[in-house]
Amino acid sequence: MEQHSTTIDTNGQAAFRRLLDGWLTTWNGDYSLANTIISPDFHVHAAPLGGGDRTVEGPDGLVEWIAQTRAAFTELVFTVEVGPIVDRDHLALRWIAVGTYGGGFPGATAPAGTAIRFTGIDILRIEQDEIAEYWVNSDMHVLLATLGVHA
Repeated sequence: MEQHSTTIDTNGQAAFRRLLDGWLTTWNGDYSLANTIISPDFHVHAAPLGGGDRTVEGPDGLVEWIAQTRAAFTELVFTVEVGPIVDRDHLALRWIAVGTYGGGFPGATAPAGTAIRFTGIDILRIEQDEIAEYWVNSDMHVLLATLGVHA
């Protein structure tokens, strides 16, 4: 298998670090940087929780999606566990999310106050110093089990 990773120069490292820091800041509930790090043509590749074909595009779409995700949880904090791993114009990272269930998640039987913890992997494609595409794979089955959601 051919290896495609590349060494990023100091300017590239600083740009990727700025994007990653802004990405985490946005997922942690501060949306002030979204328009500076997310491309207007941004697109998410993810399976929506309830099925269907929900499309998330642009900075506003991402902020709306994050706000909906965060609505059922208090003190939800995302941190990087592994990475970032840089491959040309992509960043990959494994994250951990911890927080407290605040109630209101569809189908949940867990009481408000239940501690939650789940992980995931993000792959971000960078174009012109902005995040242009996002692939996510998270262990939602762990979160749903913690919340007592039954299929």
